[in-house]
Amino acid sequence: MSALTAVVGLIVVAVLIAVYLKLRQKDVLDEHLAKYRGSSRLVSRAEYVEGAEMIPVALALTDTTFHYENNDLEASFDLDRLDEIEYDDDLATGRTLHGACRVLRLRSHGAAFEFVLDKADCAKWSAALPARSFGQERTAHAV
Repeated sequence: MSALTAVVGLIVVAVLIAVYLKLRQKDVLDEHLAKYRGSSRLVSRAEYVEGAEMIPVALALTDTTFHYENNDLEASFDLDRLDEIEYDDDLATGRTLHGACRVLRLRSHGAAFEFVLDKADCAKWSAALPARSFGQERTAHAV
């Protein structure tokens, strides 16, 4: 009986730790968003798509740079280095997003970077960072 109680106790502890980490991750993203809020034209949450993994990140757009970061990742693109900007309903892998999400896809030097946004945030991003194909004039607009 005590072995069963120990196993159930371990499962409960594991679930509680997972819930705590999920809630803490949201707090950490809020800290990243707050860091950029004053100096950026647009900040929001998104999920960075890396293969089959969707990694929560904070996005920020300044006049010259696109930032994405979380506790484990800090990266950015100079806007003049982006070759293409797309907004789509499908990931590059062909997986369709259902519901209230869209994909922001950035291409730079042959590599694609995808971010899943909710539709309300996607509308703001497409106004501030309009879609463009390779060779088009590079512009970003104030929101």
